[in-house]
Amino acid sequence: MSDAIDAPVTLAEIARIAGVGRAAVSNWRRRHDSFPSPVGGTDTSPQFSLVDVERWLRTNGKIVRIGLRERLWPHYEALGDRAVMGAALAEAGGRLLATEGPGAPGRVTPGQPDLPAEAARVVDETIEAACHEGGRETFDFLLSRWLDAHVRQVSTTPAPLARLMADVAVAVGAGGPARGGAGGAPGGVTVLDPACGTGGLLLAAGERMGDQGTGAGTPAPTLLGTDIDPVLAALAAVRLGFAGMAGAGAPETRAGDSLRADPQAGARADVVLCNPPFNARDWGHEELATDPRWIYGLPPRTEPELAWVEHALARLAPGGVAVILLPPAVASRRAGRRIRGALLRTGVLRGVVALPAGAAQPHSVSLQLWILRAPAADGVAAPGDRLFLFDAVDRQGAAKGAQSIDWPRLSGRVLDAVHSHAWSGDLRAGAEEPPPERCVTVPVMDLLDEETDLTPARHVPETAREAQAVLREAWGQLDRLLDEVRGHSRHLADIDLSEGGDAASTVTVSDLDRARALKARQGQTPTGELLHGDALPDDAVPVMTVPDLIMGGLPGGWLAADDVKAGAVSGSLTVADPGDVVVVGVERAFRVWVQTDTPLVLGPQLHALRPDPELLDPWFLAGCLRAPANARQAGSHTSSSARIDVRKLQVLQLSLAEQGPYAVAFKELLALEEALRSVVAVGEDLVRGLGDGLAAGRLRRSGR
Repeated sequence: MSDAIDAPVTLAEIARIAGVGRAAVSNWRRRHDSFPSPVGGTDTSPQFSLVDVERWLRTNGKIVRIGLRERLWPHYEALGDRAVMGAALAEAGGRLLATEGPGAPGRVTPGQPDLPAEAARVVDETIEAACHEGGRETFDFLLSRWLDAHVRQVSTTPAPLARLMADVAVAVGAGGPARGGAGGAPGGVTVLDPACGTGGLLLAAGERMGDQGTGAGTPAPTLLGTDIDPVLAALAAVRLGFAGMAGAGAPETRAGDSLRADPQAGARADVVLCNPPFNARDWGHEELATDPRWIYGLPPRTEPELAWVEHALARLAPGGVAVILLPPAVASRRAGRRIRGALLRTGVLRGVVALPAGAAQPHSVSLQLWILRAPAADGVAAPGDRLFLFDAVDRQGAAKGAQSIDWPRLSGRVLDAVHSHAWSGDLRAGAEEPPPERCVTVPVMDLLDEETDLTPARHVPETAREAQAVLREAWGQLDRLLDEVRGHSRHLADIDLSEGGDAASTVTVSDLDRARALKARQGQTPTGELLHGDALPDDAVPVMTVPDLIMGGLPGGWLAADDVKAGAVSGSLTVADPGDVVVVGVERAFRVWVQTDTPLVLGPQLHALRPDPELLDPWFLAGCLRAPANARQAGSHTSSSARIDVRKLQVLQLSLAEQGPYAVAFKELLALEEALRSVVAVGEDLVRGLGDGLAAGRLRRSGR
């Protein structure tokens, strides 16, 4: 292997190259004066020359043979840019595919950019290393390292979940030996993933629906993938190409936007498996308003996931099956109620399965599998008068993250529930055996109400054990909250409620801004191409808008930290930093808070007030501004939006020392308000639980 390219490596990478723990490398560095000096990085994370490290390891007998794959990865990292690294890996994989077997089945449409000279040299080194390490082994190793390095930018479907989705499709009736192919080899099955990423779902489908999955003599499935990122599409082609050489299916991936300009528009698949991007607001709502795919209704701008659902149905062959991974809000958001109702009435939506949190990114959310079936060849769907619902979430808290999920147990529970229903007709529960626990079929007519909420937990009855555990937790939570309310009440009892005294003078926010006691800034609309809507990475900055506040109070998107820094400098973004006071200038969403934890990008009609710490206490300022009477006086009802003129809000005119007691009281008042809201919510849940338990005979009152 050529030594032409040097690369910086960290202590962790040196440990991997040498096959030891990081502590051993740190020990070598302390004990041996000859250990190479850092060439970059920081004091806490130094970087060393790969060439110098290799020479030292050999000279000191710490390693006999350096693994070529481990040596390759620092060269890829040295390329810097994620896309360049991925393109180089895809190019290397394509060349390895072409040399490992005639007629390599992986195909991808052209369009990869020309590689920089350094990247081309890394590709040559990869080919050279693969002669000793194996082509597929080298590619799989480097792809795994690339995905680990960019886990925040590239979302993948975990392999156990991909296998489960393929198994569900087969269990519902797709991919069996009796089915004819829609667009592949005669008698074969065609599988499509319109947002394929690096091909994990297609790989699972090829393995499950190939010879071993459906019986000897069955043609391998045809695997079709599309991804908007050409690098991911190329990597998927190589990955599936290697799998295809082992008989897992004939793959073809294409780069393109499946919603706006689908390169697979002519394909009709027996199975669609998809893990689409979540909360992608710029999905093409305006230009696709008259698209013929929306036979169940035009998806609202805020419902991109339903656009993917309708797209999947449009690409299915008659009677085909789709299994789609979706966030739980899709089952209940009011904006999507009409389309959910149409999917139910036409019989194409067959089931919803709630998975435990941690099944896939974002790991904090309990995602759902939607099971759909296209109408038959005559254009008529099966009766579908009941919806299959299964809540696979462990209510006892067994699964608290991705690493704690027992995938064999979870997959077994889901497949047992799926197998317990007759999927060829109207989803009646199997008569031979009772359905598994937390599995029901609900009449469609019972779901077509004002909400059309398809969340399984809402319709699946709790077991007696779960109900008792919930009630015990609710009692304890209510006691803690009542103690908290009493504590805040005692602090606020010091307020003098006696009459008399002159009212203090006030000053407006506008006056304070002119006097430079604070700096007022108005929120702006972030640039669409910068805004992300998927899981929030650790180094991202959340974006808050008025619709987010109305829909639940949580940020609906995020921006990369570098983009926020550049936008704040240029003035194109408004960022509320910790210590700033945020004011919502819309009456129906009016609220004021002190930003206390992380920076927050503000959308239109949100305002950031940055007080001068020598003149204004932020808690005092927020407490004055959030008074309901203050908001009414500053309100403007000249339009339907009923806006509040933040500049007219009044603030008590007090010295910084006099503001202190008020700030403490305002903080206690806010804490009391939040505690009371929690008491109401927990109390209502407790009353409902007790009422249901008593009425069902699960609970008994003692005779005392």
